Amino acid sequence: MSRLTAISPEAATGAAAEVFAKIKKAAGKVPNAYATVGTHSPAALGAMRNVDAVLASGSLAKAEIEVIKLAVSEVAGCDYCIAAHTLMGKFAGLSADTMKQVRAGTASGDAKRDALVRFVRTLVTTSGTVPAADVEAIRAAGYSEQQVIEIPLAIASITFTNLVNRVNDTTLDFPAVA
Repeated sequence: MSRLTAISPEAATGAAAEVFAKIKKAAGKVPNAYATVGTHSPAALGAMRNVDAVLASGSLAKAEIEVIKLAVSEVAGCDYCIAAHTLMGKFAGLSADTMKQVRAGTASGDAKRDALVRFVRTLVTTSGTVPAADVEAIRAAGYSEQQVIEIPLAIASITFTNLVNRVNDTTLDFPAVA
């Protein structure tokens, strides 16, 4: 049960109504997580959407972005984001088995994807300067320097949502993932 209040997107006015209308037009509904953020900070929800638009127009494939979001959400223990990005991962062409491997941090048989998961998990589970060998490994796997910058941006985006959902205990409105 969610801990923070959220208005019904249909009852929203002003800036919240504007951002909710854009989300509903794009996604068909306003997910509970977005309703909570938009209720209390339409500007924060708009900023999140802007970051995701930058990512979508960047050099990472949609499936790679979903791999990042799944790996981070698993490490963070955000059930809401795991469910949401498992569904989004399916839409991006990731198989159920691949998504389980990404979440577990185990080899998927795709060397480039496995390198991405290792790099993301390193970024979110360690502190301090990332060892040069880790940066070289992600580049050797085929990721450009632009992508090495966009990977942390994707991590920042999902980390915000993970944190909001962990604080809120957001009511799941996506299929639950075991």
